[in-house]
Amino acid sequence: MNATTENALIAKLTSLCDGALSALSPLYDATRDAVSAAICPDGKLDAGLMEKHQFAAHGFAWFATYVNALRQMRAWAGRLEQQGKFGRLEQLILQAAFGEYLAQISGGIAMSQGEIIRLGAMGTAPEDIAKFNADISVQTLIAQGNVDAVRRAIADEISDSLASGQFGHSGLEDDTLDMVRDQFRRFVDEKVSPHAHGWHERDELIPIEIVNEMAELGVFGLTIPEEFGGLGMGKTAMCVVTEELSRGYIGVGSLGTRSEIAAELIRLGGTDTQKDHYLPKLASGEILPTAVFTEPNNGSDLANLRTRAVKDGDHYSVTGNKTWITHAARSDLMTLMTRTNPDQAGYRGLSMLLAEKPRGTDENPFPAKGMSGGEIEVLGYRGMKEYELGFDGFRVPTENLLGGVEGQGFKQLMATFESARIQTAARAVGVAQNALEIGMRYAQDRIQFGKPLYAFPRVYGKIAWMVVETMIARQLTYFSAIEKDQDIRCDIEAGMAKLLGARTAWSNADNALQIHGGNGYATEYQISRVLCDARILNIFEGAAEIQAQVVTRGLLGR
Repeated sequence: MNATTENALIAKLTSLCDGALSALSPLYDATRDAVSAAICPDGKLDAGLMEKHQFAAHGFAWFATYVNALRQMRAWAGRLEQQGKFGRLEQLILQAAFGEYLAQISGGIAMSQGEIIRLGAMGTAPEDIAKFNADISVQTLIAQGNVDAVRRAIADEISDSLASGQFGHSGLEDDTLDMVRDQFRRFVDEKVSPHAHGWHERDELIPIEIVNEMAELGVFGLTIPEEFGGLGMGKTAMCVVTEELSRGYIGVGSLGTRSEIAAELIRLGGTDTQKDHYLPKLASGEILPTAVFTEPNNGSDLANLRTRAVKDGDHYSVTGNKTWITHAARSDLMTLMTRTNPDQAGYRGLSMLLAEKPRGTDENPFPAKGMSGGEIEVLGYRGMKEYELGFDGFRVPTENLLGGVEGQGFKQLMATFESARIQTAARAVGVAQNALEIGMRYAQDRIQFGKPLYAFPRVYGKIAWMVVETMIARQLTYFSAIEKDQDIRCDIEAGMAKLLGARTAWSNADNALQIHGGNGYATEYQISRVLCDARILNIFEGAAEIQAQVVTRGLLGR
């Protein structure tokens, strides 16, 4: 194909995408108005009405996520055009992404396996739906987008991608980030991927040698300012690193999450003394932190936390129970959410303590006085282990009250949610990429009926769509990270990235296991672990339902 013909095809494709986005804009506005009319009487969101119309409200979050995803895919294509990297594979990815998501918007978006939301269920007027469906760009992309010929072409384009790891250019305009990605890809391929399944099968902690190597690579200080011993890089760099680490094993990617949350809490809410003391130790990996927020009967309902911290001279005495605490035994520092004022209901009585503890061992996981714990056996995500914790007179110095002022705990935690959800979205992208690569490798190696599984349309079609939707989730995640790096509020965008990324990771893992057939159900195959690991992404850092709630509240409240 000569350059003139290729340029004409690119111009036609991008013009169709632009036309479809133009058609989406009034449909989005009409749907937003319909949902708002149902749950925002007098222009103010009503919690009772939102619960009553929860299906429509959460469906709107998914619809808005799809709209934003297509916008970011178009922006990605535009950047690649400017860089001279908008090749055949990237064009096919864009075409399939628009074709499939437009078709789902028209016919029904999957909020989960058994929940399909349609525009009519959100109150969108039939005439607005009809106008969208009649748009020529929308019709053309649906008819020609995610069809077998496009999936076959994608499969051909990526047939040799396992060695290079290149499944489409990322679109990041930063050579440094590309070098960072290459560095961590090598680390993962050499030190993580060959061993991750064994760690999972033996249900053991990620070896401390791996943790120490990650510290040397700067993982734990990646976004901590240089003045405190960190690398001072942004959230976009965090995404690149987290994605690659999670591609090897979600537990390795999640090690960085602990430090990210703790450092963000201290950087944004701590006193100067607390910053000077803790941030350098977090950055170097000398201190391994864990987040201690969730309680047995509350889950996401932080307003009703019951763990008490009573001031006793120069210490707080902590009493209560926590659950689903990741990496608790081997951690040295707990960011511990407690209720310091029992007379103040809801969020106002909560405070965050920087609670130090001795690092546990296999024989004695919780040696601290006034503290006990037990492991929660889980399906996946085993490399750092989950624990239930009990506190009975556990003492924390009053000087370790984050920020030095009581009652600020929930506010301090909320300030970290954007970063935490961006990081979780990046973990999801990494797991999705891992599932894609495992499924593709098996499909190419496994011979059935005289040819590789990869030759069959329902196999290469699954893999091709994994490539497309992983890129969609990646671009949503990068977009939220770039906004965060520019100090732009991105709570909604981070929520969207986490919402879609988690679904994509699960879908990829499920389809990759299906490609394995019966072998995928055997624990000796890696995909059985990846499926279990992927499932948690729709639950932690805000379950999918909570995430949809947050996105809709944000969209209608802005």
